[in-house]
Amino acid sequence: MPGTFSQLYVQIIFAVKGRNSFIHPIWEEQMFKYMSGIVKNKGQKMLAINGMPDHIHFLIGMKPACCLSDLVREVKKASNSFIKEKKFSQFMFQWQEGYGAFSYSHSNLDRIIRYIMNQKEHHKLRTFKDEFEDFLVKFEIEYNDEYLFEWIE
Repeated sequence: MPGTFSQLYVQIIFAVKGRNSFIHPIWEEQMFKYMSGIVKNKGQKMLAINGMPDHIHFLIGMKPACCLSDLVREVKKASNSFIKEKKFSQFMFQWQEGYGAFSYSHSNLDRIIRYIMNQKEHHKLRTFKDEFEDFLVKFEIEYNDEYLFEWIE
């Protein structure tokens, strides 16, 4: 009997609109759990999720029938509503348009999961802008600075 066999792992990164530091440590875990639930309900597998007050990273095991842009749009839209509904932020919370998506092999999973789970330590040494631009260079993705996230300098 023929079947479809795949092994797809993608790290997704996106930021708070204006790169404002609105994600508060008091409620970030609830947001991460909510986002994980969305991913699971869409038939995908959340492998790691973490972030900083101004951006998040998550790693998923993805089925080939999944449309990544639809999944990210749903995660952003639903989590934005969740944050507003729970009144987690006293500010107008919104995700920036766009995201980064980077694929990995199974042999890199432990390393990338550690990287995501250690975001707070990692960002003591480097900025989100430097980190994101390094991903683009490492993955040989052509880009124009004007179309990247709004950066706070």
